[in-house]
Amino acid sequence: MTEAPSAPGATTRGREKPANEQPCYGALDLGTNNCRLLIATPHGAGAFRVVEAYSRIVRLGEGLTQSGRLSDAAMERALAALKVSAEKIRRRRVVRLRAIATQACRMAENGPAFIERVFDETGLRLQIIAPQEEARLSVAGCLNLIDRTSDAALVVDVGGGSTELSWVDLRGAPPVGMPPLRAWLSVPIGVVTLAERFPEGEAATESWFRAMVDTVKAQVGAFRRADGLREVFDADRAHLIGTSGAITSLAGLHLDLPRYERSRVDGIWMSRDECDAAAGRLLRVTAKERAQEPCIGPDRADLVLAGAAILQAVQELWPCTRVRVADRGLREGILLSLMADRDGRRRRRRRGGIRQMAMQ
Repeated sequence: MTEAPSAPGATTRGREKPANEQPCYGALDLGTNNCRLLIATPHGAGAFRVVEAYSRIVRLGEGLTQSGRLSDAAMERALAALKVSAEKIRRRRVVRLRAIATQACRMAENGPAFIERVFDETGLRLQIIAPQEEARLSVAGCLNLIDRTSDAALVVDVGGGSTELSWVDLRGAPPVGMPPLRAWLSVPIGVVTLAERFPEGEAATESWFRAMVDTVKAQVGAFRRADGLREVFDADRAHLIGTSGAITSLAGLHLDLPRYERSRVDGIWMSRDECDAAAGRLLRVTAKERAQEPCIGPDRADLVLAGAAILQAVQELWPCTRVRVADRGLREGILLSLMADRDGRRRRRRRGGIRQMAMQ
């Protein structure tokens, strides 16, 4: 794993932390739609305590499918959010940071040039990661939500420009740690790209929504490498984990929350019927009315149904009666990887010290 350096001044060099103060770790995810930062301290094995979280919708991939390039306006929005993130990293004196970029920067002709500009203007060194690593990190971030009594799980990470699907085989898997991934798939369809491909027009219609579902099904349905788990899903011995802003918005709508509350949404179970009901409820209202929903708002009003269409397409191909909603994913996976790497180095140093003592 390549680790990106933090922003200038983000380490403790020259201003040491007190001996009893836990070090801060940072995970930054620049996606097609969002810029997200999470800063946390270790809190026991495989856990952490969040000290700061930041998220801003930047729509970096806006218009990308038509032009093949990141637009000037989109880059400026992303840079503004990244500058805020860099300042938070400096203020928290983050000792280790990993900053990643995903589908928009993978696709864009000027993606690498934008990454260099980000470094020049913020000091943040973003790394464009491959879809396979994006899928692995999403699964790592959702480990605590996997029902280990099931035979399989399908983790669906719906982004702005792509959707990653990871089939997790739980048959005979250990009760803790990373279970084996039987297969993974990345499709270049996310909420931004799908919404741009299918403009809503004056009103949402069933046929318009169905066209989005069928487009996603055509991409996912052609994938055969997970067919070894087909009988498990057909027998309803599997569950789905959905991680995305669109899916958490559907969950907030399902709960009728007066405002979005992560503690109420993260980890809840929804049935497939409840997912369909939430999507149907959104289809019956205008975009303006969707924007007034407290768990959706104006920034997601034109994207949430694209997310619902992606979720429905996956559910039709890989049916699960149970869906677990995850308000977590990439950033959490990055943090856990950084902290596990730290613990591994400590153990290696201790073993090295024991060997040296034995030789004296």
